[in-house]
Amino acid sequence: MADWQTAFAEIKRGSDEILIEEELIERLKSGKPLKIKAGFDPTAPDLHLGHTVLINKLRTFQNLGHEVIFLIGDFTGLIGDPTGKNVTRKPLTKEQVLENAKTYQEQVFKILDPERTTIRFNSEWFDEVGAAGMIKLAASQTVARMLERDDFKKRYANGQPIAIHEFLYPLVQGWDSVALEADVELGGTDQRFNLLMGRELQKDQGQKQQTVLMMPLLEGLDGVQKMSKSLNNYIGITDSPTEMFGKVMSISDDLMWRYYDLLSFKPLEEVQLLKDEVANGKNPRDVKIALAQELIARFHTEQDAEAALQDFIQRFQKNAIPDDMPEFEFALEVDGIAIGNLLKQANLVASTSDAMRMIKQGAVKIDGEKVSDTRFKIEQAGEAVYQVGKRKFARITLK
Repeated sequence: MADWQTAFAEIKRGSDEILIEEELIERLKSGKPLKIKAGFDPTAPDLHLGHTVLINKLRTFQNLGHEVIFLIGDFTGLIGDPTGKNVTRKPLTKEQVLENAKTYQEQVFKILDPERTTIRFNSEWFDEVGAAGMIKLAASQTVARMLERDDFKKRYANGQPIAIHEFLYPLVQGWDSVALEADVELGGTDQRFNLLMGRELQKDQGQKQQTVLMMPLLEGLDGVQKMSKSLNNYIGITDSPTEMFGKVMSISDDLMWRYYDLLSFKPLEEVQLLKDEVANGKNPRDVKIALAQELIARFHTEQDAEAALQDFIQRFQKNAIPDDMPEFEFALEVDGIAIGNLLKQANLVASTSDAMRMIKQGAVKIDGEKVSDTRFKIEQAGEAVYQVGKRKFARITLK
């Protein structure tokens, strides 16, 4: 097992907040394997990279020698997690929950070591709790305490209905930590209230309180909103290698580092080296290719990753970039230059609004890489080929 300083650095990587850090350090110093819990309600059959942020952190704990519990919320899934919702979430049927749970198990072992992962279902203990037990659990907290939760508070203030069963969700999630005697629970930043409820209930039961580790919500391909299938800004872990490669290559250079922090298993020192190389002139495209290949190898195979790269190279070469094209040279402003303004200055679009429209259509590329963020800025000097649509090209040098 790694020394506690090294372990803590790896655990903290990419995290948003750890409550309470001193408690986690104390546990790591003990050298004892810890029980690490993360719960997932099987509300949809497929996972995307946003879901894997927590699973990646579970793998980090596994690599450090700790016991990982992947908790499938087949009971909580019947309630429906109200987190972030402004309306009551429709509960799933038992059949839907079990079918989705089966798919989850198949997908998570693309990241977790099945030999070192304990799969649990919270119906194991809640099927035994019964009505009397649920009433006793509900009696441990007040309505005022529940309305401290941000989304409940907003819905109440706006006169939007809150169903009684929604108040049970944080209690049930918190009780999972009691049942498992968890040392650490992982969750997204939007789960803060539920995660801290676990600490409260453990304290009530005389248990040592769990440390709460919150991970940020991963932005989608647009670099703005969190990754979501409903927003179509996601990379699915069941996407084909070619599709996955293309999506990774479409993210902005700034977002690429965010993905490295939350999705890559490369050592921190290696990631810092890549950042230094880019700062000294290395093409960010090459670093992005390495990220795409790492992710494809994880969810498919090394051979698939190499094939996707070769396919990308061939398609890039077939894009018939003309030898003769307009050339421009512009001064790079201190805070960079917005992509829309640059395209307009190079006469590739009629206006910045036209540039925004073309970006949204996926028709803007830099050195063959699609630009998907309308707010993208070029912040580094250098030369690149800018393309709008199939026929408009310009070689632009920024100094």
